[in-house]
Amino acid sequence: MTSIRRRAFLALCQRDVWVTIRHEPVGFLAQAMLQPLFFLFVFGRVLPEIGAARGAYGTQLMPGILALTLVLTSLQNTALPLVIEFSFTKEIEDRLLAPLTVPAVGIQKLVIAAIRGIIAALLILPMAELILPGGIDLSGTNWLGFAAVLVGGSLAGAAMGLVLGTAVPPNRISVAFAIVLTPLIFTGASFYPWSALDSLRWFQVVTLFNPLTYVSEGTRAALTNTPHLGSGWIALGLVGSLALFAFAGVRGFVRRAVA
Repeated sequence: MTSIRRRAFLALCQRDVWVTIRHEPVGFLAQAMLQPLFFLFVFGRVLPEIGAARGAYGTQLMPGILALTLVLTSLQNTALPLVIEFSFTKEIEDRLLAPLTVPAVGIQKLVIAAIRGIIAALLILPMAELILPGGIDLSGTNWLGFAAVLVGGSLAGAAMGLVLGTAVPPNRISVAFAIVLTPLIFTGASFYPWSALDSLRWFQVVTLFNPLTYVSEGTRAALTNTPHLGSGWIALGLVGSLALFAFAGVRGFVRRAVA
């Protein structure tokens, strides 16, 4: 990337960050935080207190909720703006006038969504400290592994959003979200460790096709001592998901942009 293109790429990123901070902080926080707040409160606080879940369930739950927030925030912050910009505001046409290649414009959208996803995920830590009984223990955290999962998971989620935002017609996006997000959420090992599914072997195999599973297990491996997938499988799942969806998403973006 030449210096002019690099400056243009960074300028677009700075512009999007500034818009988020200055004009959209409340909407961004509400979109990113409301669902995990209730997940943590109901599943991590209410159910253990009424005896419907074990007291240690919150420890297993928190990494999964963090992973879910990371992926969904990144996905939604790519897909929804793209649908709006391609079909209603046509803002994407202004971005394409920047001295960047068309794929680079799509990658810039992906990077900004990933940054938003990482911010939302990090906010889960103080939230969990306040909500879960006894707070959270991060003394044994593998911070390098945690950082790697944050980056890989956010980029994979944003890449999935790039595919959705470019492949689905605007009038079908609500249906697509319902079809995609529901199985994504409940087969992604967010509410249970993957290793605990041994008695449901068929479902355990199904979850391996969900990129969220590798993010959930990655955060579980980095933040807790609970059983988890092997690090090699987690890395393979994250890298494979990112490569697959980024390739498909950038191709879809170029096809929509030049149509």
